[in-house]
Amino acid sequence: MTQLTPYLSFDGNCAEAMEFYKSCLGGELEINKVGDSPMKDKMPDKKDWVMHSMLKSDGIVLMASDLMMGGELHNGDNITLTINGGSLEQLKDFFDKLAVGGKVRQPLQPAFFGTYGDLVDKFGVLWAFQSDEK
Repeated sequence: MTQLTPYLSFDGNCAEAMEFYKSCLGGELEINKVGDSPMKDKMPDKKDWVMHSMLKSDGIVLMASDLMMGGELHNGDNITLTINGGSLEQLKDFFDKLAVGGKVRQPLQPAFFGTYGDLVDKFGVLWAFQSDEK
């Protein structure tokens, strides 16, 4: 099933923020740190930063990371709309349509965790696309 999920960016305090959101919203929180990923050798100074986190609670899904998707962090514009799941064919269709008139930052391609790509649409909105499939 395809989902549209907000994705928040932080600058080193993602774990603290996500623990706070969990205390407010309840649910299950998963936190993956840079030091526990294949990226640990490329970013040894950020080993304690959150590479990816997900809070799930009664129909709420909130994802976040300390690795900013849009470049420089500005509070208030630190959100990405993320399309997760569904078939790779559907993900590619959404990606291609949203890319028209916009700027592809990372083409949809295999990653160590599945498939990933991101773009800024013609209105300046940052979109990410993720699937467990490769």
